[in-house]
Order: sequence, then C-alpha cells, then structure tokens
Amino acid sequence: MVIFASSLGTVFEWYDFYLYGSLAAIISKQFFAGVDERTGFIFALLAFAAGFAVRPFGAVVFGRLGDMIGRKHTFLLTILIMGGSTAIVGMLPSYATIGVLAPIILISMRMLQGLALGGEYGGAATYVAEHAPPGRRGNFTSWIQTTATLGLFLSLLIILGTRIGLGNEAFEKWGWRVPFLLSLILLGISVYIRLQLNESPVFKRMKEEGKASKAPLTESFLRWNNLKIVLMVLFGGVAGQAVVWYTGQFYALFFLQQTLKVDPTASNYMIAASLIIGTPFFIVFGTLSDKIGRKRIIMAGCVLAALTYFPIFKGITKYANPALEHAQATNPVTVVADPKDCSFQFDPIGKAKFTKSCDVAKASLAKKGVPYRNEEAPAGTVATIKIGEVSVASFAGNTLSPADFKTQNAAFEKALGGAITTAGYPAKADMNQVNYVMVVLLLTILVIYVTMVYAPIAAWLVELFPARIRYTSMSLPYHIGNGWFGGFLPTISFAMVAASGDIYYGLWYPIVIALITAVLGTLFMPETKDRDINHE
Repeated sequence: MVIFASSLGTVFEWYDFYLYGSLAAIISKQFFAGVDERTGFIFALLAFAAGFAVRPFGAVVFGRLGDMIGRKHTFLLTILIMGGSTAIVGMLPSYATIGVLAPIILISMRMLQGLALGGEYGGAATYVAEHAPPGRRGNFTSWIQTTATLGLFLSLLIILGTRIGLGNEAFEKWGWRVPFLLSLILLGISVYIRLQLNESPVFKRMKEEGKASKAPLTESFLRWNNLKIVLMVLFGGVAGQAVVWYTGQFYALFFLQQTLKVDPTASNYMIAASLIIGTPFFIVFGTLSDKIGRKRIIMAGCVLAALTYFPIFKGITKYANPALEHAQATNPVTVVADPKDCSFQFDPIGKAKFTKSCDVAKASLAKKGVPYRNEEAPAGTVATIKIGEVSVASFAGNTLSPADFKTQNAAFEKALGGAITTAGYPAKADMNQVNYVMVVLLLTILVIYVTMVYAPIAAWLVELFPARIRYTSMSLPYHIGNGWFGGFLPTISFAMVAASGDIYYGLWYPIVIALITAVLGTLFMPETKDRDINHE
C-alpha cells in the first residue's frame, strides 16, 4: 500500500510536469508568438527549464518542512500546488489574446510546478525507503523511480489520444489544453490516496524520542561533515544520472521531432514503445542493487551512455530519416563566412535583427532543418552556402531597407530551397522509409541506460544521510542535479546545435557531465547497501 500510494501520486505529479515538455513545440507557438520560430522554440525550452531552475529552492523549503513536521503532510501539500498550477496552464489565454502577459503567467506556473516537484521526490523516496525491510530498499524505492518514466508515458498517451480524437488542426489550436485540464481529475485521485497514508515509522520514532531536527538547513548545509557528502552526491552521482535521464527520454523526443522532422504522433508512439519495453528494468536494476550495490550500477550506466551516445543518435538518424543521412553523406552543406558576420541567433525579446549575410544563411538552413559545417572566410566576405558542388550566395541584408531585404530574401530562399531539394535534403521525414523496429530498439537502449543510473539512486541517497536531516539533505543535491544539470540539457544542447550547425554537437554536454560523475563517483563515493537507516 505504501509503495502503491506513493508511486501513484508521484506518477500523477510527473505527468503534470512532463506535459509541458512534451508539448513544447505547440506551446512555443501559443505563448511565444512575438519572436521568430527558432527563438520561440528555444524560449519555450527555457520556460520548461524554469521549472527545473527553482526545484532546488523547493527542495530547501519542503525538505525543511519534511524533516520538521513529517513526510506525509509535506508531499500532500506539494501535489496540491502541482495540480493547481498545471490546470491553470490549460486555462491560460494565448499570446494572441493577452500579449506578453501570457508567457509571464506561463513561466510563473512553471516555477510553481518546479517548487512543488522540488519537495515531492525527496518525500516520496524517503517515505518508501523508511518503510522498506532491510535488504530490499533498492527494490522498494525502484518503484518510485519508475514514476518519472510512467508519468512521461501517461502524458504521451493522453496527448496521443487527444490528438487522434480531435485531429491535428484542432489539437494544435485548442485541444492541447485538454491534457492539462485532466490534471484536475488526477489531482483529486492523488489527494484522496495520500490522505489514507500514515506517517513514516522512522519519523514517528524520532518525534517520540525528541530527536527530530530543529534546524535541518543548518545541519545539512552549514556543517562540513554533511556538506561534503552533499557536494559529492551532486557531482559524483546525481549530475551524471540527470543528464543520462534527460538525454534518454526528453532529448531523444526533441531530436526526433525537431531535428529529424519525424511526424509528432509517430515519434510519440516510438518513445512510448521504448518506455513500455524499458520500464521493467527499473525494478531489475533496483533489485540488483540490493545484491551487488548501488554505486557500480550507476557508474556503469554513466560510462556506457557516454561511450555510445554518438553512434546511437547517428543510428536514430539513419533509421528515422535515411534521406537526411544520405544527403549529408553525398552533399554536405558548408557555410563559408566571416566569423564576425555570424551571430548567436537567440533573441528572447524579439527586438534584434539578424540580417548580416552569415545570419541570413544560417537562419534559413536552421528553418529548413538542414545540418551544416562552418568554414572561415576572409574578413568582409559575403557568406556562401556550399551544397555538395553547388554554391548559393547569401546577401548583406544589414545594408538594405526592410522592403528590399524582404524582396532579396525571398529570392535567396527560393534559390536555396531549390538547391537543397535537388541535393536530396527532405523537408520532413518520409514515414514510409522509417525503420520503426530499429528506432524503437535504439530508443530502448537509451531508456535502459536511464534505468541503470536512476533505479538505485533513491536508495543510495536515503542511505547516505542521517534520518533527522534526510529529507533536506538528499533533496537539494538531487534537484540541483536533475533541475539544473538535467533540466537545462535540452536548452543547452539545442543552443549548441544552433551555434555549430552539427546536429550531434549537443551530445557533448551529457557526455562530459556523465564522465565527470563516473570518475568522481568511482573514486570518492561509498557503497551503502548494507547501512542501517533507522539510526544516526
């Protein structure tokens, strides 16, 4: 009952949180319509990341409450905040209706969701671990670990059902709100279930003995003996776990839809299939960690991910959009330009004008989803796009009037569009050429990496800290790692891709972080599977 009630409530909370990420492309059109399409999508990802940015603050606030007033009441409060803020997103007028107020309210709701989730995970993991019998904490807490993936799966399932039921046009216009509004039903179920729970036996015993902490923040973060464990947990455990998790689930979905131009419904089906196949491995690796230890499984997952991300994502390109892979191989695209003529084209407020010749060239290629390489040209040179043996010259739009720029840009777009079509670059993935079996297989491998790093980590975190400050101490490094290192991954990686033109360049971010964690964790983190968590 403890596992079921804690897990079910957490599934619903992750469902609320992941809806935004799954619908980022649509939300960018609804709430960030005042900027260009690429900036709007990056800005929508930043709004998604805003929820992650405040998670550590939620961990501090609710972790302190959890160590002072109890586990049960704290994560009952978090689910009320999460469900309410999600429902408001479903009712929020778009940018076209209320202007800049729309993205402001949206980001505010994302921040409330992040605060709530910052207090949720530590409470659920601690609550379950403190009920688990010795030798089975990995198995018990691994059910909590499945909830993030199940929440994502549930969000994808409801999105797919709504999209199919209403049709793409209606779904993108107003039907996307339905999954957000359904969270009110899920909220009612979650609150009812959690009201049936009793307090954790470890916390009750501490209260009865007068050993509960009166200053959990001070004990957790202002005393070096505990602070050094917090820091090592962050860099030697959670940071690597976070980037592997978000690469395997969120970045893979964005890569399919935004980079490879795979049909959104088909890409959701393939992600959902990989989650169905991969999710049981949470229980497998959680149970295995009770036998061989938490540390070695997490470190192995980080190393395997870092070593294989490039071939896996290149394989996804090969099997999901073979025409794009073929065009890249036979007619590679190169932007030849003066580096000083090239800007980092991200404008959150929509006021900048990217009209220099390099900016015009790169913006057009990005809009068409065409990967490219960069080649330096002498200072003052007007940018040129090489497509195999063909060259298309850009133009210096910063010297033209708005009317002349529009005319010349239309001619440039026409010439470039003809050249890339002739070279074999597809406007979108041909769904008849997609090898669904191989794509799902590669996505499943990514999910299995997620299960390796994530399944044992709840038990590991609980076992690393004393009961009196456990909720606070484990929540902060977990949410800094997952909220900042993981939550910002899609934004950072897509910005790296946009700057370089290489569709795989963004993978360097999770690879480097995972390797840092593997080295630090192997050298400095202890194994904890046999620790007694009931005492100091």
